[in-house]
Amino acid sequence: MLMSKLSSYLNTLLNVNAFNDYCPNGLQVSGKANIKKIITGVTACQALLDEAVKREADTILVHHGYFWKGEDPCITGIKQRRISTLLQHDINLLAYHLPLDAHSDYGNNAQLGNVLGFTVTDILNDGLLYVGELTKAQEASQLSQHLTKKLNRQPQIIDARQTPIKTIAWCTGAAQDLLPTVAELGIDAFLSGEISERTFHTAQEYGIDYICAGHHATEMFGIQALGEHVAEQFALDVEFVDIVNPI
Repeated sequence: MLMSKLSSYLNTLLNVNAFNDYCPNGLQVSGKANIKKIITGVTACQALLDEAVKREADTILVHHGYFWKGEDPCITGIKQRRISTLLQHDINLLAYHLPLDAHSDYGNNAQLGNVLGFTVTDILNDGLLYVGELTKAQEASQLSQHLTKKLNRQPQIIDARQTPIKTIAWCTGAAQDLLPTVAELGIDAFLSGEISERTFHTAQEYGIDYICAGHHATEMFGIQALGEHVAEQFALDVEFVDIVNPI
């Protein structure tokens, strides 16, 4: 299959032009024009690139790619090594950040809700903030056990309310600063991937529970779903590689 065809298809599917993102979305580094084997992963770290080389892939499809706003534009250090690996082995790098977070079918938020069994009641911020309910009210400790089982890591919970959780909002990744927005909606708890020192005080003062479930852990499922769709749509060999990340 032509890389140009896949890139165009994904750009349209994920509606990349609708987002003012922190990085370019789509094809970031060009490799072979005709592709057969795709490796998917959360982040285009060196370990994932090395796995792609080992598995003789010609394309890498990720959520976190390169060329972020504010970063040093010079291609030195680890950036040079990463890009050199791609160029030496003629591997394409496709990356989709906010468009993958927000997609209603293959997005990180949609997929995380499915995995955790949350019922979606509203979708806000152009798909970047989901609101929903648990099947039944749970103590924070009970919800922690459920998340540990589903995400294979124990979350950190600020139990500010000390009462059972029924309504919940979520935004994968580093969205802890949406906490005041969620609190003003009257939601019992907010789940995201990271936590800051200020998050504790914000949760306590707004009277809302905050759940830090891991940036990597909350963003594993969108890229897998997108890869599975690509495999089915185009009969390509697509393999997800999970590079373990406790953050």
